[in-house]
Amino acid sequence: MFYGITDLTTFILGTIFIVLLPGPNSLYVMIVASRWGVVAGYQGACGIFVGDTILMILSATGVASLLQVTPALFTVLKYAGAAYLGWLGIGLLRLAWRIWRGHAEPPFRQGNVDPSHPFKTALIISLMNPKAILFFISFFIQFVAPEYPHPALSFLILGIIVQICSVLYLSVLIFGGARLAQQFRRRQRFSAAATGGVGGLFVGFGVKLAGASLG
Repeated sequence: MFYGITDLTTFILGTIFIVLLPGPNSLYVMIVASRWGVVAGYQGACGIFVGDTILMILSATGVASLLQVTPALFTVLKYAGAAYLGWLGIGLLRLAWRIWRGHAEPPFRQGNVDPSHPFKTALIISLMNPKAILFFISFFIQFVAPEYPHPALSFLILGIIVQICSVLYLSVLIFGGARLAQQFRRRQRFSAAATGGVGGLFVGFGVKLAGASLG
């Protein structure tokens, strides 16, 4: 046992697989990097890091368990998160249509950007996902020994591992997205198709989240 962690190897492997699963957070960071470059991509990534940290703290302190005993709260968060993802997706779909018709610039180009915008959007996407809170509860608890006298240290170590895996994965997406931007700038219709595809995925994430349940 390592500082109250019952099976560190299994936790690390499980975290890697979980982080690699595609979701709205990673997709948003990639499109931000494609649109505004590496710096903006990392601003979005920081929003995810902060959001995940807040969720982990809520889970470790037991606050997140309120979702399990308060179905109404879960429902409000669920539909709010779904609506936000759907709103982002519809906006991208409309932009893709304008790009396809030549009425808008492709989004995948360097330019001025509000430094707080990618951070705030990524933070909201991260926080408005009640399923993520429930996941942190069930996942973390499995690896913390109940008899260990300093559980906060165990949760801290587990949280650091999650964030390291997230940093590495998002860095790959950020630099990959910035590289793809070079292709998108030269091909307007390819840019429109990519923008529409991302928008469709965001709408799909919203629909999936709306259908999520506590079970």
